[in-house]
Amino acid sequence: MRRRQFLASASLASFASALPSVVRAAPAGGDAGLRTLLDQFFYARLDDSPEQATSLGLDTGTRAALKSKLGDASRAGEMKEFARAKQELKALKAIPRDSLSDAGKLDYDVVEYSLSRVIAGERYKYGASAGRYAPYVLSQLSGAYRDVPDFLSGTHSVKSATDADAYIARVEAFPMAIEAETQRQRADAAMGVFAPDYILDTTLKQLAAVRDQAPEASGPVTDLAAKLKAANLPPERAQKVAQLMAEKVFPALDRQRALVTELRAKAVHDAGVWRLPDGAAYYADAASAATTTEMTGDEIHALGLAQVAEIGARIDGILKGQGMTQGTVGERMVELNKRPDQLYPNTDPGREALLEQLRAQVAAMTKRLPEQFAVLPKAPVEVRRVPAAIQAGSPGGYYQSASLDGTRPAIYFINLRDTFDRPKFGLATLSYHEGVPGHHLQVMSALESKDIPLLRRRGFYSGYSEGWALYSEQLADEMGMYDGDPLGQVGYLQSLLFRATRLVVDSGMHVKRWSREKATDYLIATTGIARGRSQGEIDRYTVWPGQACSYKIGHTVWAKLRDEAKGKAGAKWDPKEFHRILTLGAMPLTVLEKVARARMA
Repeated sequence: MRRRQFLASASLASFASALPSVVRAAPAGGDAGLRTLLDQFFYARLDDSPEQATSLGLDTGTRAALKSKLGDASRAGEMKEFARAKQELKALKAIPRDSLSDAGKLDYDVVEYSLSRVIAGERYKYGASAGRYAPYVLSQLSGAYRDVPDFLSGTHSVKSATDADAYIARVEAFPMAIEAETQRQRADAAMGVFAPDYILDTTLKQLAAVRDQAPEASGPVTDLAAKLKAANLPPERAQKVAQLMAEKVFPALDRQRALVTELRAKAVHDAGVWRLPDGAAYYADAASAATTTEMTGDEIHALGLAQVAEIGARIDGILKGQGMTQGTVGERMVELNKRPDQLYPNTDPGREALLEQLRAQVAAMTKRLPEQFAVLPKAPVEVRRVPAAIQAGSPGGYYQSASLDGTRPAIYFINLRDTFDRPKFGLATLSYHEGVPGHHLQVMSALESKDIPLLRRRGFYSGYSEGWALYSEQLADEMGMYDGDPLGQVGYLQSLLFRATRLVVDSGMHVKRWSREKATDYLIATTGIARGRSQGEIDRYTVWPGQACSYKIGHTVWAKLRDEAKGKAGAKWDPKEFHRILTLGAMPLTVLEKVARARMA
């Protein structure tokens, strides 16, 4: 769930006075003082992020009011984040690092890195909020128009009348979030910052999917009605939401759609952020923020080309062993994708059968986790399809963590807009990436830990987390999950090839000025991934520059560190000990390298 916050207006001067007093006061030294400070950082942020409070199950007790709110989606809200980060960094640096234990120093280093990255983004007047570089307020992947209904459906539970009233209050706040983003996008557009034409085309389709229906048929109404029925509550509150959708939400969406339509008439077709103000520096910082390494666009491009060649050669050998000898690797993968035996019907029963295969794969791997891991997550993970209303612009798969209070499971989402995009031979590796031992094990090992501050339990560094998920795919292969299944191993290698290709096309668009078409054609020709899915991927990289590079760069670091540790341990090698590092929480790759090597010693 992307940051969506209650509409607010305040001056920058008032932001500082609104920050918690701990940020302005000199903290005590040592681990205890650091832990107190970081916990206060966490709760102060939580109070400004109602969606995160609900996601974690912390919108109860003294914070029960948060369940009735959305976050601040305005530019003022972004400015508050920058002001907070500066105050927090000042307070953090008031603690002598030398007074800390090794664990305390790790917490200090990770938080200092994160705050410094957030502050660095302030130089750009667009798309660098909270250390995340996404240049366009409105796109197929960003906007309250898509995020709020998805959040209400997937995260806001209704067990009581109070919960239902909170749901209504959030729908009342929905049009204010839409309006705040409309204003931000209009201001950014005045600087020339708005998405390319093809992105706005998809955005308009998704806006239409939300808007062009009867109010009573809209997502929030039907979702609340179902939740009221399940909770044995009267249905009248759903009628109130229908009224809000008709009188408040739809007019706000109409105004936003009018702006997007206006921008579409002016939009260019250029894919890269090089065309934006200070675009070259923006991409360099975006890639650095995503990978938590320092690599130039040219270095990323060269690494991608080298890894594409190496992984492609491995796939070539397996395909030849299966009698597939004609054409390039990409062409043979295209043909494999077309085989009827590799496809589920593009129907609802076909989609359900596909979901059942994913669930079986997660269950089979879960049984084998104790071979590699001493610490396992308590929370279960469920497999669900991406909601149809947002599937047109959503990624192929993604993970949502469980709540801290245990009331909501983790969810592994898969996009099933077209089952042709998800052939059978590639499903297992997706399950190992998004489910176990990938995101679920990594995220919940930190979230359920009692040994690290709450602030860091929720920490996310794309290079670390996505690199781990890709390393998990490799680990599954090493555990023999593809034994006797050469096409399954091809699916795994295609996944690696896909991530290596991302290095090429992401830097290609944003540094080397490749067009959308050139990037798409290269992705298809190299990986053999279906055009619909490939196009969606390229469009994702258009609006989220640098992030796609984090997977393969992160995987390279994780695999290198594991191999170093294994080599040093020799006959005493125990993978469980190496994998315990997950309980220390997510961290930048540069910090991970130091921590992992210290543990080896």
